[in-house]
Amino acid sequence: MTIIEEDVPTRAWRSVLETIESQLLEGLLAPGDRLPSERELAAKLGVGRSSVREAFRVLEVLGLIHTATGSGPSAGAIIIATPRGGMAALLRLQVAAQGFPLEDVVATRLMLEASVVETLANDPGRELETAREILDAMDATTLERSEFVALDARLHVALAEATGNVVVSAMMAGLRSAIESYVQAGAAALPDWDEASTNLRHEHREIVAAIDAGDAASAKTLVHDHITGYYAGVTRDIL
Repeated sequence: MTIIEEDVPTRAWRSVLETIESQLLEGLLAPGDRLPSERELAAKLGVGRSSVREAFRVLEVLGLIHTATGSGPSAGAIIIATPRGGMAALLRLQVAAQGFPLEDVVATRLMLEASVVETLANDPGRELETAREILDAMDATTLERSEFVALDARLHVALAEATGNVVVSAMMAGLRSAIESYVQAGAAALPDWDEASTNLRHEHREIVAAIDAGDAASAKTLVHDHITGYYAGVTRDIL
């Protein structure tokens, strides 16, 4: 078996990432801080500026930094730590490349959403106003299918956000983003959209009602049936 070693440029940009990670862990860097310039980092770490530039590109895709050209206060690379962007990009690419089978993504979503509604049902003090506003918006009869599906995604993410758990929120947003094209294609393939959307509206309100009632068991059952029922109806037409 032949072992293929990483080339020097690859090791170089990874060393830049490792240095920044180490400084974050040690508290030397924090959100809002500006990273040194490409020239400064390259000189300090003994790597080429192209390696620093590549590391910055990776960090930006992962949602850890924002880069802007120029010389003003917003120029350069600034740590922003927005995990949703990176999570969504990773999941979308892995699903597209079939690294993460759609079935596994849906199964993960089932586990995550069951935990979300259980958490909310067991804590009556949680604020669900955003979710209620989205429910009302979904009642509009003039919505296109794509608009309805987009609101559907926002509703599920809003429920995750209501738990107050930022990791759960980021994972939910990433999962929904990863399967957005499949969900949209499924909605477009449904022969009777009026009936389907009416059922989805009813199921959403049942889930929120169970949460309001503090009935965690019912909320978990409802969200499970809601998700599996939708995919059972559309995947045979799009997969």
